[in-house]
Amino acid sequence: MDDIYKRLDIDRDPIEQKAYKNKQFDVTLGLLERRIHGQRTTVREVLAQALQPKQHPKGTSTHAALLQLARCQDGALRLVTTNCDRIFERVTEDTGQTIQSYTAPMLPVPKSSRWNGLVYLHGLLPQKDDDTTALNSLVITSGDFGLAYLTERWAARFVSELFRNYVVCFVGYSIDDAVLRYMMDALAADRMLGEVTQQPYALCDCQSGQEHIKTIEWKAKGIIPILYEVPPRSRHSALHKTLKAWAESYRDGIRGKELIVVTCALARPSSSTRQDDFVGRMHWALSDASGLPAKRFAERNPVPSLEWLKAFSEKRYRHNDLINFGVSPRGDQDDKLQFSLIRRPAPYKHASWMMLASNGMMSVVNSGHQNEYQAASFCS
Repeated sequence: MDDIYKRLDIDRDPIEQKAYKNKQFDVTLGLLERRIHGQRTTVREVLAQALQPKQHPKGTSTHAALLQLARCQDGALRLVTTNCDRIFERVTEDTGQTIQSYTAPMLPVPKSSRWNGLVYLHGLLPQKDDDTTALNSLVITSGDFGLAYLTERWAARFVSELFRNYVVCFVGYSIDDAVLRYMMDALAADRMLGEVTQQPYALCDCQSGQEHIKTIEWKAKGIIPILYEVPPRSRHSALHKTLKAWAESYRDGIRGKELIVVTCALARPSSSTRQDDFVGRMHWALSDASGLPAKRFAERNPVPSLEWLKAFSEKRYRHNDLINFGVSPRGDQDDKLQFSLIRRPAPYKHASWMMLASNGMMSVVNSGHQNEYQAASFCS
């Protein structure tokens, strides 16, 4: 923002300064466009110059990690960015990837069978600074947001379908972000109309001792925060390192999970911390449906500490985790349901059958393994 004013060689007027101080950057840019000569075209050409990324390998490693994490098991890419710079384009070119890009307002229908690519929800900077059509399509001012989310509503429709069909995790947003506000307003409107939407999450920075208040603030917006601590004068290095490590484990598939088991099995769970939650990583690895990471844990020599039994008996899982264990949850949310890794509901394919008759004699045989999240099978 400061770079735009510097390139235009002007200062913010009192109204723009007030909006800027309140972090209403979309309002600030809207006011600026109306004030200067050339208005919209001039500001956007300068914006394109200011947003040219610096050529530094480390500056794109997080973007590469996000591209990896956004890949589904079938190889489809489902990533949405509200940035309009071309860093993702550069990463895909440097790594030889071929992906489909969708640029606002020409957006795909966000459903599993129709969407495979990277969505630039608020537009993409053109390769040439004088591409007026592309520059005018950028959603950067309060007026642009009004058109995209309130008047024409093409962005609101996309966001509504996105939350309806997918679990969304926000990365790199602050709680005061205008983009976040417009998105969550669209989601709130859908919920008021009775629409069923998925619970969104966000990776959020937090100062030590502020965890409780931060959690309340984010939940007030309808988002569950995944907090990470940012020491004073830090530039979110913990988040970047986490995304890269997560992408590497995800890229390696089952081998990545086995590596977690091999690395963490001989540690004592009591030494796990919120900053280095290797117990949580172990839970994630061992819950793999193939059973291979669990087999690797069982075959470890020397044998892992008995402390792991206590860690595995912790009731870490809730209703939304059922699907991860092959159990189809009921439609109604069961907020009271809690289960652990070693005591949990069984998937249908692991349940014993129930029979009403056996050997010509009428009897009732209870498998003793049914639960309210399974449909019992009846055989004659």
